Amino acid sequence: MSGKIIASLIVLISVLVGVGIYYQQIYAYYEPVSVDAVHGEVKLTSLVSGLPEVIPAESFEGIDAESSPLRYRACFSMPTSIATLTETYLIHEDPVPLIGPGWFDCFDAKSIGKALESGVAVGFMGQENITFGIDRVIAVFEDGRAYAWNQMNACGEAVFDGKPAPTGCPPAPEKN
Repeated sequence: MSGKIIASLIVLISVLVGVGIYYQQIYAYYEPVSVDAVHGEVKLTSLVSGLPEVIPAESFEGIDAESSPLRYRACFSMPTSIATLTETYLIHEDPVPLIGPGWFDCFDAKSIGKALESGVAVGFMGQENITFGIDRVIAVFEDGRAYAWNQMNACGEAVFDGKPAPTGCPPAPEKN
């Protein structure tokens, strides 16, 4: 009889730990982000100055987590046409949206990725090295829908893999 109780307790504890880990990965740590000077305005990198400039964003919905710089996701609309944007701002060479949590409904990385590949959307450099090795990327659709995410750049890929930073990278952060 006590073997059944012990086995039941092991199964119950395992299920509770599994539920806790699932919750931590999918829901915990994420916080809503508003578009303001405190939480980060929507920016695109200018072709002329090479610096990020604040751009108008409407209907902004965003999430982020302090646990990883790659957890940032945002959905919004832009009143500026793609033609104007491509003449004014730097196009990102390889925008690859990262899958976000399923509950953040407005951000569908697979459909954004397909739109970028087919040319239905254009990817722009939002801000390079928003934190070391991580760029903010913005995808804009012809109808004004826009999406933002953080993506690892070549500097981050090299340094986080334990390799030396490529030429032209900012200084890597000190290891603790």
